[in-house]
Amino acid sequence: MKHRLYIFVTTLLGLQFLGNAQNQVPIAKSEVLNAVVESNHSLKISEEQFNAARADFRQTNAVFLPNITASHTGISTTNPLMAFGSKLNQEIVTAADFNPDLLNDPQQIQNFATKFEIQQPLINVDGFYQRKAAKSKMEATALQSVRTKDYLTFEVDKAYMQLQLAYKGVEVLEQALEAALANKQLADNSYTQGYLQKSDVLAVEVRVTEVRNQLQTAKSQVQNASNYISFLMNTSQDVVYLPTDTLEANMFTEENALMISKERSDIKAMELASNAYETQYKADKMTFLPRLNAFGSYELYDDQIFHADASGYLFGASLSWNILEGTKRFGKAQKSRAEFETSKLQYEQYVSQSQMELNKAKRMLNDAKNRLQLSKLALDQSEESLRIRTNRFEEGLEKTTDLLMSETLYAQKQLEYYQTIFEYNYAQAYVQFLTK
Repeated sequence: MKHRLYIFVTTLLGLQFLGNAQNQVPIAKSEVLNAVVESNHSLKISEEQFNAARADFRQTNAVFLPNITASHTGISTTNPLMAFGSKLNQEIVTAADFNPDLLNDPQQIQNFATKFEIQQPLINVDGFYQRKAAKSKMEATALQSVRTKDYLTFEVDKAYMQLQLAYKGVEVLEQALEAALANKQLADNSYTQGYLQKSDVLAVEVRVTEVRNQLQTAKSQVQNASNYISFLMNTSQDVVYLPTDTLEANMFTEENALMISKERSDIKAMELASNAYETQYKADKMTFLPRLNAFGSYELYDDQIFHADASGYLFGASLSWNILEGTKRFGKAQKSRAEFETSKLQYEQYVSQSQMELNKAKRMLNDAKNRLQLSKLALDQSEESLRIRTNRFEEGLEKTTDLLMSETLYAQKQLEYYQTIFEYNYAQAYVQFLTK
């Protein structure tokens, strides 16, 4: 009865696995990368950040381009000065208007004015530097977008390898479960014939339960890895992906020759950001200089709305110099200088930290390379040991505990071997990301 129960449970697990397999979607790493480049939220966010920085830069065109406004104003007044001035603008003043009584107590008059104004900056030194700072910021943001794409490429490599590793774990544990069930049946038969004790049968049953639990955890890891890939691609997370590329070690021999380049997009972006702070500091210092601007206007006047019986124009230039604004400008210049000095220190720190990360990644890659050779050797040895013990157990020459230990060891060595492949490939991808 107990034997039939195990067969039923095993069949049920197999049907469940087949059902899950029907929902699996085969996918290659190149497909994941293309989908990420097309739809990933982080990339879209970086693109919008660049658009914002470019818009800030375009605003600085005001340093060169004129400011043009148009207005139409209507008034009704008995103010002596405004009334006489309105008549002058409308070109309707007569000799009778100089009567002191009319000048002091005029009748109500309407005045409608259409005015076109233009202001043209000529010399605005601080504005020139602000434009240069905005351009540096825009270029830095563009390079940050490039680095974001590089990082997501690295994340795709890692996520896909995690999916491959998860499937390898399922594969190993399914084989381990199959072997454990076969040993369970053999142990049951031997117990019935009086060759094994009940404790040996219970030990085999514990092994079967243990492998089933590990297999369930491995299947959950497959779903976790699939969900992360879906997140990167910005697609539904109801899909379980099946990698079409195999998990294998990609041997890499140039890790010691690779160095951190100051032309790397994120490092170059920090350099440009520091330049932007420096230029902004210069702009704040230039606010102490005068500004030269040209201006002009063309005006149309009438006592009826949207008419223009009289007109006039005005043009000129102004030199303005804000000599003292309390201590506001001094404090602003000091702040921008402190921000510039901070950006220089942050740049140097970031370059140093990047070099430290590369040195660490190189050592991690070398260690993984050494472990890869040792784990392959240990896997071969444990496989041969299991084969010998299985044959001896079937002949009644091996203890149950020894067989179970060999099975457990072989499964562990398989998982360790695939884990080492993952670590080696991950370290290799990380080194390439740091030196890109």
